[in-house]
Amino acid sequence: MFIDGATTLAGVMGWPVAHSLSPPMHNAAFEHLGLNWVYVPCPVAPEQVEAALLGVRGLGFAGINVTIPHKSAVLPYLDEVSRDAQLLGAANTILHQDGILHGENTDIQGFLRSVEEIGWSLTGRSVVVLGAGGSARAVCLAAIRAGAEQVIILNRTGDRAAQLADLLTPVAGETVLGALALDDPLVPGVVAAAQVVVDCTSVGMYPHHEVAPVVPGEWLQAGQLVCDLTYNPRRTVLLQAAEEAGAATLEGTGMLVHQGALALELWTGREAPVEVMRSALLLALAE
Repeated sequence: MFIDGATTLAGVMGWPVAHSLSPPMHNAAFEHLGLNWVYVPCPVAPEQVEAALLGVRGLGFAGINVTIPHKSAVLPYLDEVSRDAQLLGAANTILHQDGILHGENTDIQGFLRSVEEIGWSLTGRSVVVLGAGGSARAVCLAAIRAGAEQVIILNRTGDRAAQLADLLTPVAGETVLGALALDDPLVPGVVAAAQVVVDCTSVGMYPHHEVAPVVPGEWLQAGQLVCDLTYNPRRTVLLQAAEEAGAATLEGTGMLVHQGALALELWTGREAPVEVMRSALLLALAE
């Protein structure tokens, strides 16, 4: 990669952001496509979000990804917000064109693509979603868009699960929504009866990768698909338990790659080299 006066800037803003694996993934894609672009990490403290977005305009960034804790905080400072990002109250991708900042949420379609590429579909399925944060919102909406039969949200705080269900009710269509606190006595049976279980919490993420999963292994069943959005480690304690139960598994790298690929396509207008991005991500994880 050669950086000169004509290099186009893109990046990711978060706090912290040093752990992000998006830079190697995107820079590998730019190099593969022969684009004179560079993708850089941008540590932005919470009180500096507005200033950072002014910087995106002022420095001529073509686009920027947004990660924790800024996905909601950026919305008031954007000129345009997609319907999905507005509904979820979160934007993970910003496109900058002619001084206009446009917010998108590529997590929704990114998750669906990761499920589809392993030969699964959420259509007509019963889906359990663990957590009620930003990624859980995206997964729930993805399941609704795919035509899931039902989506049950489980969260440590039942009120937050219920609030997410209420948020999505106007767009749920024929998908039945439900919400429970994790300590509700009905939860083990709900998890066991689900066809798809998606962990959107940070439980099991490095360096706390040996802690017990949110869902005990004895609740999981053969024939289920168990997804963990955590990508470091790739094979989380939850996914190990799922494998032992005979369930199919989906690691978090799939969603990370596909949401990034969608962002790249939005910025560049080029088809993303998904396998190049995946290889760069897995190499960075192995280091």
